Amino acid sequence: MTNKTSMKRPEAAKRAAAKQGAAKPTLLAGGNPQIARADGDAPVQAYIAAMPGWKRDAGRRLDALIVRNVPNVCKAVRWNSPFYGIEGQGWFLSIHCFTKYIKVAFFRGASLRPVPPVESKDKNTRYVHIHEDDKLDEELVTSWIRQASELPGWIP
Repeated sequence: MTNKTSMKRPEAAKRAAAKQGAAKPTLLAGGNPQIARADGDAPVQAYIAAMPGWKRDAGRRLDALIVRNVPNVCKAVRWNSPFYGIEGQGWFLSIHCFTKYIKVAFFRGASLRPVPPVESKDKNTRYVHIHEDDKLDEELVTSWIRQASELPGWIP
């Protein structure tokens, strides 16, 4: 994570995204797209485009909410999941597809108000699960995104 959406060598990110775009991504267990590790917006957009069915639209909405509310957001794909962070602070959020829902992970979610509903094995992390028929509470999710982006993030 070095700037808004790319790594130190933006040409490497572009090559990785072009290579990824050449073949249709494999869907792993639960319909999670297999996208190569890369920094920047392009691999995150490739992940979102490969999300199956209703999850693709939900992924686009989440990505748009994040970008609109965190203008200096850094993006990357790690462990077959989009990650969002702030340069110098670490990652504050990730998205992962499962068979029946999308898991949104807030790495410092225990510090958010109100606390996101789903617990984690990690005492700091909290999740929101988005199911197909759920009406996304964009106001609440936006509040969590803003709060999370202002906290020290997770640094693997």
